[in-house]
Amino acid sequence: MPAPFVESAPAKVNLTLRVLGRRDDGYHEIESLVAFADCGDRLTLAPGGELALAVSGPRSGQAGADADNLVLKAARALAARIPGIKLGAFSLEKNLPVAAGLGGGSADAAAALRLIAQANGLPPGDPRVFEAARATGADVPVCLDPRPRLMRGIGEILSEPLVVAPLPAVLVNPGVAVATKPVFAAWTPAAEPSTPFDLAAAKGGGIERLLYLLAAQANDLETAAIQLAPAIAGVLAGLRALPGCRLARMSGSGATCFGLFSSTAEAIAAAKIAQRRNPDWWVRACALG
Repeated sequence: MPAPFVESAPAKVNLTLRVLGRRDDGYHEIESLVAFADCGDRLTLAPGGELALAVSGPRSGQAGADADNLVLKAARALAARIPGIKLGAFSLEKNLPVAAGLGGGSADAAAALRLIAQANGLPPGDPRVFEAARATGADVPVCLDPRPRLMRGIGEILSEPLVVAPLPAVLVNPGVAVATKPVFAAWTPAAEPSTPFDLAAAKGGGIERLLYLLAAQANDLETAAIQLAPAIAGVLAGLRALPGCRLARMSGSGATCFGLFSSTAEAIAAAKIAQRRNPDWWVRACALG
């Protein structure tokens, strides 16, 4: 049997999220600075044979029916573009909460596309892989090459990677699933729209420079998400009360929020406090980069 291929599927965190407006097709134009955590799901592909998926791990019960899983959707989207491509059996270790604003399903789908590309010897940057990512979901393209970058449009317009020092962070989810569509539907334009993120100013800067730039930004979906899931407000308040927290914000459409810290030691200590105060929350100290 061929050796299995293994890929991590890191959590995607929206450090900023500007909603620029609704399009005629119902989608929303956005601008978001995205980073990836050093924690997430894990996906394995045993190439050859029929396309299949087995899900395990602490969050496997939240993964839903196989028919709805983005891993299989991504695999079929790529197979539709490359007749005769070799697929196989996927094994997904589900560690991230679902419907949490961390792009877990999108990260899994992107990992599946990378695995299929490896198993079939496709060159890096094969446009058919990117096309399959776009067809699978709006957040999948940015997860194909999980490095910090600015995403625009509905997620398909990507900047070059942003090279910055890893940001020590604490991720917190209160155990509330928040569907993306209702949050966008509840969004209303702010009286004073936030300014575009200055990507050029962030390049080559350290943690302090990036924290300064992030402080001038926001997540435009926070208000709408809190209306639908009031627990998010409690998470943000809890993060802001942690020693050393420099900035707290919601990721994506929620309910996961993140706190940023100056050092790894501060983030680890803060995560322990948050978990002790709220034992039912999902809490992870991590680095975002």
